[in-house]
Amino acid sequence: MSNVQLISDVYDAMGRGDVAHLLGAMDPQIEWREAEGSPYESDDEAWIGHDAIVENVFVKFVTEWDGFAVEPVEFHDAGTTVIVEGRYTGTYNPTGKELDAQFCHVWKIRDGKIVSFQQYVDTGHWLDVVEAD
Repeated sequence: MSNVQLISDVYDAMGRGDVAHLLGAMDPQIEWREAEGSPYESDDEAWIGHDAIVENVFVKFVTEWDGFAVEPVEFHDAGTTVIVEGRYTGTYNPTGKELDAQFCHVWKIRDGKIVSFQQYVDTGHWLDVVEAD
């Protein structure tokens, strides 16, 4: 399987809510970095491992958002790195505000497993959605 196909399958799994598939594609010690200034950013620079990512990222998307979606638009093959451009959409439950934000994700793969993820997104727009007026 190509690295682009691996990552494409990960987005498909996200759309289905298939956490088992997501975790199966990731190295047990994956380093997951949310964009600087993101409300889900780790205080220690990266979330390390499956449990940290599920607890600090995935659970929050499920519990805090209505209709949260991650829609990839374009995949860029850079060998052991796959770069994905896309959009986030959804409604943040506590504020009722809607998110529609462009993102860029950088995935690094080693031996068929994802070893790191880096998110880039307009965190100012994201914060406008999650912060009460």
